Amino acid sequence: MNKYTRRAFLRCGSVALALPYLESFGFKKDYSKTTESKNPKRLMFLSMGFGVTGSDWYPDQKQTGANYTLPESLSPLKEVKKDVSIYQNLYHRNSKGGHWGSTFWLTGANQYGMPGRKFHNEVSVDQVAAEAFGKDTRFTSIQMNASTRNDGHGPGSSASWNKLGKSLSGHKDPLGLYHQLFSGDGVPVEVRKKALQNNQSVLDAVLIDAKTVKRGLTKTDVEKVDEYFESVREIEKRLEKEVNWIDIPKKKPSSPIAVPKEGLVGIDAVNTTLDLMVAAMQVDATRVFTYMLPIETILPQITDVKISPHTISHFGPGKSERRDISILRDQTNIKFIVRLIKKLKASKEVDGSSLFDHSTVVYGGNLSETHSLKNCPTLITGKGAGLKLGEHFVMEEKSKLCNLWLSILHGIGLPQKSFGDSTGIYEELFS
Repeated sequence: MNKYTRRAFLRCGSVALALPYLESFGFKKDYSKTTESKNPKRLMFLSMGFGVTGSDWYPDQKQTGANYTLPESLSPLKEVKKDVSIYQNLYHRNSKGGHWGSTFWLTGANQYGMPGRKFHNEVSVDQVAAEAFGKDTRFTSIQMNASTRNDGHGPGSSASWNKLGKSLSGHKDPLGLYHQLFSGDGVPVEVRKKALQNNQSVLDAVLIDAKTVKRGLTKTDVEKVDEYFESVREIEKRLEKEVNWIDIPKKKPSSPIAVPKEGLVGIDAVNTTLDLMVAAMQVDATRVFTYMLPIETILPQITDVKISPHTISHFGPGKSERRDISILRDQTNIKFIVRLIKKLKASKEVDGSSLFDHSTVVYGGNLSETHSLKNCPTLITGKGAGLKLGEHFVMEEKSKLCNLWLSILHGIGLPQKSFGDSTGIYEELFS
């Protein structure tokens, strides 16, 4: 008779913690001060849902380098053309979901890569950077997800995924992001410290009993328990980080930031969110960002036609109303990028350089047009990774997007041996 019951697993002394159902019954990190230079690197990924408008977004493949003509969807880039580069023929060979623009964009993982599971993901490139850069900032990373379920981003609370392949939560609106970055919670420091210490005690008790819990379990259940306790350790790391920063007041940017209006959506919400991200860079609250951009809440602000994000992705060949709206959607997103570039350039560091000089911003997604997984739309701006700007790169057919992610990691000072299914970096992309 099996001696274990689920109730037994729920208790470790006087501490109770729920565990996942198992078939068998029915680190702490030292905190150190920054060793970064006075101008740290920043990294931002802005993802789209249902792709772009095909030939109206991609430049002519015969026009490579700096002398290329901006297609209609990219026309707002005219004033900052020298500050961005466009890449073609990048893709993820493992991608299968034609409605998932963000789920595997930053991971390149195989959805069916874990036997016996219908869904599997791996760590995203932003979180590789966050693990290194987050040691020195109040927040390891910031995730935003302003999308709706109809925007084509796919499963995930944000575009960021941890080492266990679990989605990281993201703010839905700029008000929540503002409060995280700049608001106090009104609770006295000593009270907050005590609460955090109590939470740490709970986790310590559970982790101490972990070895006992695993005795007699099947191999499958041992894997589940290992994964579960790794999640608990992740919580422990976050608690420890909170303790380390609890006595340090949140910094405010030099230029006052107004509290965002409650319920802000669409174009104003995106611009406000990007402003907050720039402000977070200014005070070095974090150095890594992801943002799943909305579509559904923007469409009513750019067209009188009632149409869904999915419908406009089926614009078909030739001139059509759907194609016109799809181009408007593209141009709206590009205007966000142009505005962001200007903000980064205007924000000066102590030495006179700008945030633009030390940041890398990637805009793109896993879908190109009409659910195609080929030729993932990719735009990069910012000098932080040392990549060439102002050029149109046409890579070889089916070039690996993970090689670009690995190149960016190398460019920002994180020389990883590999990332995802990468085979090396793209040397030709560096200045």
